[in-house]
Amino acid sequence: MIAFDTVPKGDVSPGLLGFLVVAALGLALFLLVKSMRKQISKIELPSETDREDADGTPNGATRAP
Repeated sequence: MIAFDTVPKGDVSPGLLGFLVVAALGLALFLLVKSMRKQISKIELPSETDREDADGTPNGATRAP
């Protein structure tokens, strides 16, 4: 006879439901990272000259009170 159940009764395995939960979490993580990269690429940082012009002092210099 061929035994279809190769896991002893006392052992616990995640089964199909466990696999589906992990696969869904992996897919959600992939989509979130993809969206985050898209949003981060939209951010425009000001150049050094723009920052210099905004406060009137060269970069690294402190203003006198």
